[in-house]
Amino acid sequence: MRRIVTFNWLSADGYFAGPVGDLDWVVPDQEQAQMAARDVSSMDTILFGRRTYEIFAAFWGRIAVDEAGTVPDPHNCGRRSPEHGAIAIAFNKMTKLVFSRTLDRVDWRNSRVLRELDPREIKRLKEQPGKDIIVFGGSVVAQLTQHGLIDEYQFAVCPVLLGSGRPLIAGVSQRSRLELLEAKTLKSGDVMLRYARPKSP
Repeated sequence: MRRIVTFNWLSADGYFAGPVGDLDWVVPDQEQAQMAARDVSSMDTILFGRRTYEIFAAFWGRIAVDEAGTVPDPHNCGRRSPEHGAIAIAFNKMTKLVFSRTLDRVDWRNSRVLRELDPREIKRLKEQPGKDIIVFGGSVVAQLTQHGLIDEYQFAVCPVLLGSGRPLIAGVSQRSRLELLEAKTLKSGDVMLRYARPKSP
């Protein structure tokens, strides 16, 4: 069965975005970029809410990979990155499902809009042949968490206190116990955390 994996940057005080959705506080790390470029090959579908889709489409859907296979590093102004080049190529090939009641159209390659997140349809999606599914952002992560549909949570925790911002998982009505798979400290001060949802007995 396919897994659903979520990845998000987090501030040390638990926000995945600033008050207006900004990510300029993210502390970039070369090793993290290398891990992301390696892992993206194991995925073929992305799930988005509207806001996160628009942010990703504005960057990943419009950048061009040069002859050296690099693109501008989204977290390191002025640097071109082969790791993010590999991510850009993969993202553009992937199926992208956008859950939104307000978007009328999407123009990023291989994207389509679904009006609501139906847990039964997500379960069927996981049962279909294919690679793993990745989800970014807040609202969809919260909905999938509510229904116990995320198999692995990956967090890159940055040594930054924002003071305010957008919490990753809001409105979930029950506690979820997670199992630690990996904790890795990076040279930048970021900490990579991987948690799994325990399998049912």
